[in-house]
Amino acid sequence: MATQTEHRQHLTNGAGQEFDRWRQSTRVFLQPIAAPSILGLFGFAAATFMVSTNIAGWYGNAHSGVYLFPFAAVFGGGAQFAAGMWAYRARDGMATGVHGMWGSFWIAYGILWLLVAAGDITLPGNHFPALAFWFFPLAALTFSAAIASVGQNLGVTSTLTALAGGSACLAIGYLIGSHAWLVTGGWILFASSVCAFYTASAMMWKSSFGRVVLPLGEPKAAANVPGHMYTHPIEYHEGEPGVRQGQ
Repeated sequence: MATQTEHRQHLTNGAGQEFDRWRQSTRVFLQPIAAPSILGLFGFAAATFMVSTNIAGWYGNAHSGVYLFPFAAVFGGGAQFAAGMWAYRARDGMATGVHGMWGSFWIAYGILWLLVAAGDITLPGNHFPALAFWFFPLAALTFSAAIASVGQNLGVTSTLTALAGGSACLAIGYLIGSHAWLVTGGWILFASSVCAFYTASAMMWKSSFGRVVLPLGEPKAAANVPGHMYTHPIEYHEGEPGVRQGQ
């Protein structure tokens, strides 16, 4: 009669044999994914730069939004929303939420100004409570994402913190019809676009050169040393089939 120990050994051996069979007959397909936030942040930076500088009074007039909406809807909305969907595939929950949320906003913003251009609606000017309530939830959601981004890098944190602050200023400005609040919000959003450009550039250059070029304030100290290569992608040597980074 087999002892309890022998019975356990038999089960263990059986599990090991089954694992070996799976390992010998299973193929794993890996698909390298570039950081979706590179596209999303560049799209956001460009769209936010164009709109924020207009709100801050750097150029244009009350009708400039008619000419801005195609750029904002496609470059900001389309690029960011696509980045959000790819971030979902890359299992990046924070980037999925931020790019999906702001990509949707830019598409909606473009539709709003498209209706203005078509003559279907007339905007009331600075006192625009309906538009103010667009920015209240955007500010809250973006601030929540800024807290989550601390676990990734401070470049994204600075971008989202400024974005949340600028959105809050625009919400107050449109709610009470204050030109000063709107201009302040425009300046803060401009700062957010600069942070986004820096962060996207740093991510792209790190991917291209294989080492840190611009520090992003990541939790790992080695990740913030310019010239340091702290990640080693798993790929076959040149000329061999398999998974490789790049094109």
